[in-house]
Amino acid sequence: MSLYSQRGVSAQKEDVHKATENLEKGLYSKAFCKIYPDILSGDSDWVNVMHADGAGTKSILAYLYWKETGDISVWKGIAQDAIVMNLDDLLCTGIYNNFLFSSTIDRNKRVIPGEILEAIISGSQEFFEQMKSFGVNIHYMGGETADVGDVVRTIAVNGTMAARWKKSKLITNENQPDGRQGIKAGDVIVGLAGFGKSNYETEYNSGIGSNGLTSARHDILHKTYGARFHESYDTRLDEHVVYIGPHRIADEVEDGDKKYEIGKLLLSPTRTFAPVVKVILENQFDDIHGMIHCSGGGQTKCLKYIPDNVRIIKDNLFEPPVIFKLIQDASRSDNREMYQVFNMGTRMEIYTDEKKAGSIIRIAKDFGIDAKVIGRVEEYKKKELLLKAGEHTIIW
Repeated sequence: MSLYSQRGVSAQKEDVHKATENLEKGLYSKAFCKIYPDILSGDSDWVNVMHADGAGTKSILAYLYWKETGDISVWKGIAQDAIVMNLDDLLCTGIYNNFLFSSTIDRNKRVIPGEILEAIISGSQEFFEQMKSFGVNIHYMGGETADVGDVVRTIAVNGTMAARWKKSKLITNENQPDGRQGIKAGDVIVGLAGFGKSNYETEYNSGIGSNGLTSARHDILHKTYGARFHESYDTRLDEHVVYIGPHRIADEVEDGDKKYEIGKLLLSPTRTFAPVVKVILENQFDDIHGMIHCSGGGQTKCLKYIPDNVRIIKDNLFEPPVIFKLIQDASRSDNREMYQVFNMGTRMEIYTDEKKAGSIIRIAKDFGIDAKVIGRVEEYKKKELLLKAGEHTIIW
């Protein structure tokens, strides 16, 4: 059993999928988010989409960082994480404007003071204003903030996002009655990097996103965090999987000629691709056959949304940035586990014709985001993913 499983979490969320397997799939079974008819207005040419997600256990890292450094601004990044994990999922359906967002914050009042709530809420508003400057309008509809110390040890920051969108402007990853093509054999995959420093970010982004943070936290951080902060983990876990790493939050790691604080690498706010995807969809909508956000499930996420008769080959992924090397070195995880838990630096996939890939890549680079063709789609007898990581080939 992997360390990830021993900590009570699952990259593939098998139990969740089993519990929900009998629910209605929506209008398009391969779409990245569930898409429904326009229940709100009853217009057959429009659809409704609603999605819920959050910052996950990254909020515990923010708690540790705040306790260690006193820096309350770190909570603004958690606000962004909770929004972007919704926003960038919805981007994959072709929606890039006029979102409604409602936040849900559950806290343990004994350890989370009101100033942290203020930092999260103001951080949310700052992010909305930044997106508005790019023509991505997110309307903040309030939400629920509850003191539930019996339920949460520290704080949980989540949100729900909804939108109404034209059916003719959807990305569904599957063929449409109007002739629009979905993901198909012959497509190439343009990957957008989640790390680096885009034109709309103020500092280097490690690319960690908001997935796999339970393992990242315990594998990288030193045993003393468990001894000092019992509220930061499930005390029923076997101690041999709790905070078993070599580092403290303020430690620095070298990457080439640069140094980064480990706490900041772990807490890099999840980058949104909304400004980039908006431009891509406005200019090349007909060229986009599918989009996948490599979130929960990492590089295996695509297996849920591709046709049953194709093989995905990812043989030109980005070299994983330093944060993932730190995690792998500390955890001694093999490549199979790393690539199915973490995005490993490539967080957004766009499926398109080979001739159209160059212009998509140029748009991304105009925003300071690295992009390249990371793989392709081939006809095959069954659904399969073949991934090359260094000298190793992994098959799912």
